[in-house]
Amino acid sequence: MNVYILGIESSCDDTSAAILLNNKLLSNVIANQDLHAQYGGVIPEWASRVHMQNIVPVIDAALRKANVKLTDISAIAFTAGPGLLGSLLVGNAFAKAAAYALQIPLIEVDHLQAHILSHFIKNDTSSCPTFPFLCLLVSGGHTQIMLVNDFFDMKIIGTTIDDAAGETFDKAAKILGFPYPGGPLIDCCAKSGNPDCFSFNKANIDGYNYSFSGLKTSFLYFLRDKLKENPNFIEENKADLCASIQKAICDSLLKKLIKAADDLKIKEIAIAGGVSANSALQQSLKSIALKKHWNIYIPSLQLSTDNAAMVAIVGYYKFLHNDFSSINVIPFTRNKY
Repeated sequence: MNVYILGIESSCDDTSAAILLNNKLLSNVIANQDLHAQYGGVIPEWASRVHMQNIVPVIDAALRKANVKLTDISAIAFTAGPGLLGSLLVGNAFAKAAAYALQIPLIEVDHLQAHILSHFIKNDTSSCPTFPFLCLLVSGGHTQIMLVNDFFDMKIIGTTIDDAAGETFDKAAKILGFPYPGGPLIDCCAKSGNPDCFSFNKANIDGYNYSFSGLKTSFLYFLRDKLKENPNFIEENKADLCASIQKAICDSLLKKLIKAADDLKIKEIAIAGGVSANSALQQSLKSIALKKHWNIYIPSLQLSTDNAAMVAIVGYYKFLHNDFSSINVIPFTRNKY
């Protein structure tokens, strides 16, 4: 039986809709909100208003691109959380209304679970992880190591106790004078820099947990002192500063991932989330994988950032398990795991 899933993602500032035929991606349309850049971050009220403007055209574009009619859809999957409440409500309301009108199943999806299961979207260029596997989930709001035993059997074994890796990239970028979002700009600038030029204090905590607040403070105070000596220090050393802070963040992420993989004797390793697109993180992971004989799984750029294809793939596997949601389901803003 062919199953058509409409996925809807509206957890932050990207409005996205995707169509899957079983586990094969037919379309994945994303509308970004560039208006937040001038303010250095996402403004929740504006984000929700723009979602309301975008959601119908985005879903229509996804259906057209997939050459599928709304009446062909078998079920509607939507991001229930975590995320910004106003943004989540837009996707939630549309999904409920459409599912009720079409009399088809409604499926709520956890945003973080969706990032992890994005590796199971069928394509011609990559393979899927074998259970159990470890997934380093890194984004602007989350930094976690997940032990994934099955599609719906996941456990957080490591998490940040304060700031996320993506937030650390963005805060460092702001200090360096880059616009929001600054993480990709650090990645680009770092390509011409020396990652060993400067060093910063990194947290050393037990287990598989992370802490990035100290690293951010170390970076800030280092620049404060250097700017007193030379007001042009940042501009004269920007590439080296980018490369050095990027290395500090990536080394911290991978150190705990290596420890977890060694302790649990797992060689199936995946990364997911927006920060997984960082080129230095990917290159370091590939180098470690060669030494450790890991099988690694890195999402494409389109599937690393927020998108509806990852929501749809969770919807597909929930559909196979008859795991449907009530029309009374409400969004949630905090991580459920």
